[in-house]
Amino acid sequence: MTAQSALGPTPEKTVTRLRIEQRMEQPTWLRYASPIILVGAALLVGALLLRLAGANPWFVYRQMFSIAFGSAYGWSDTTIKAVPLIVIGLGVALALRMRLFNVGAEGQFFIGAFMATGVALYILPTNAPAWLMLLAMGLGGFIGGAFWGFIPGILKARLNVNEIITTLMLTYVAVLWNNYWVYGPWSERGFGMTSTFPDNAWMPRFTDYAEQIPALRGMTAHFGIFVAIVLAIVMWILLRSSKWGFEISVIGDNNRAARYAGINLSRNIILVMMISGGFAGLAGMIEVAGVVHRLQERFSPGYGFTAIIIAWLAKLNPLAIIPVAYLFGGLLVGGDAIQPAGVAAMLQGVILFVVVGGEMLLTYRVRLEKVAVAA
Repeated sequence: MTAQSALGPTPEKTVTRLRIEQRMEQPTWLRYASPIILVGAALLVGALLLRLAGANPWFVYRQMFSIAFGSAYGWSDTTIKAVPLIVIGLGVALALRMRLFNVGAEGQFFIGAFMATGVALYILPTNAPAWLMLLAMGLGGFIGGAFWGFIPGILKARLNVNEIITTLMLTYVAVLWNNYWVYGPWSERGFGMTSTFPDNAWMPRFTDYAEQIPALRGMTAHFGIFVAIVLAIVMWILLRSSKWGFEISVIGDNNRAARYAGINLSRNIILVMMISGGFAGLAGMIEVAGVVHRLQERFSPGYGFTAIIIAWLAKLNPLAIIPVAYLFGGLLVGGDAIQPAGVAAMLQGVILFVVVGGEMLLTYRVRLEKVAVAA
């Protein structure tokens, strides 16, 4: 007879604890409706914070919507903000499909703008045809961003270095590199900017065609929106219908199974990171050619970081990125024109927090369970 049996059964007590477990299935309707639900929840949280700050949430939201979408000029301004968000968002979404976290799109955006500026000011002559100038600038911007994506890509593929760290650190390098040139060799009279691009390096704007279509007068939105839409459609087709798109999906779902299937992981990691960075670099070219018409110190309100939220909220769907980018473009346009200051940045942070938290609750569920433990 053991000591335990001699003393009788060990006393037990019941305790309640939280358990997080993965959901076995998720309703299809919820998967597609969740972005709308999460944005609505984020706006409610933002309204509470605005009320605590002493502002009228309804008035703030109404003013932001009116400024960003209430007129043709508002749509034009919002389009200007949405274009880089769409293009960068496409690149970030492509990387995320392979479970690669490219958080350095902001740096790739700067390097793309730098390369495009070099082409416009120092490589092609000012009398070059506009189509050739813009094509060369776009190619230069894409190559610059792709190179900035190649570095973390090859480090990830060959040495398994965490791409979050490398892409983020390279962003600071890119910003400082840009600052060196705009305050140094390329500076205009010592200011933090280059000289203005020649006319053939300007992206065509809607207002340039006001003589043929009077309704376009004053519309400063540029043709970059057409580039963004075409890229979104092409990527959507490639991801759905091509062998390469299938390989990316397999790698993202299970890279071990992809390796057993004979898919070259290293090649795809490097290629995807280069394309992701190339898209961000192309967005940088579009921004300097279509909006600021020069390279300067601060010409991005954080497009590269905002695009991460957009790609996530769009469920990595290239076509869904377009309306989501317009939403965030509207936040930037409307938020800059109202008080209290910083409303747009606050709402972006709230949306990110709610989206990440909401996605976790959609993927996992929290259960309360009672378990018996020894007293």
